[in-house]
Amino acid sequence: MVLLSNNTQKTKILLIRHGECRGNIEGLFRGRSDFPLNENGIRQAQCLAEEIANLGPIDFIFTSPLKRAFQTAEIISKKNGDVPVTPLQGFTNISLGPWEGRKKAEIMQEYPEEWALWINCPERLKLPNSESIPDVQRRAYSTLEFIVQKYAGKTFAIVSHRAVLKPLIAACLQIADPYFWRIHVDTASYSIMMYEEERGYCLTLLNQTKHLANFTSEWI
Repeated sequence: MVLLSNNTQKTKILLIRHGECRGNIEGLFRGRSDFPLNENGIRQAQCLAEEIANLGPIDFIFTSPLKRAFQTAEIISKKNGDVPVTPLQGFTNISLGPWEGRKKAEIMQEYPEEWALWINCPERLKLPNSESIPDVQRRAYSTLEFIVQKYAGKTFAIVSHRAVLKPLIAACLQIADPYFWRIHVDTASYSIMMYEEERGYCLTLLNQTKHLANFTSEWI
């Protein structure tokens, strides 16, 4: 049995999905397509920023460099004492190659075998000139591990995308495949993860959306 010392450092991690963009409401695969927040997405990010401010001070914000995430991070920062915002490639969205920016309904017709994998076991999907979900999981988890070790005992936020956050949560909790459709995060939602060196990661809150008046849940 591992006994925890009284001075164990607890690191608090806020896992945030960006606010709504055109790609969300039009049923498009986003990938690295650089959609900015739409008007509702900006309102969502503002409500999210108010909610985050009620949780206590944060020390850093790390974000995907894509506009929809970076804008969300900047809005959160302004409401939380202009916390430093650092874009990191490790948290950028999955590269989906030929699917990016295209309607899911079209992809379903044009790529029936690959679509079946996306619906049933996306962890096994590998498109030409793209990333797989395991690729994303490795880079996102490696980036998180670096931050956790460097800023032990701090509180920080990560603003990213569902195809990054879901594999990242699965890696932290050691959830085996297939996990992608068993974890859900809505636009402008936040989840909370705690980290202790002796115990590792513990998910204490998932997909909190009570601060949002209007959002669209995506299930595919």
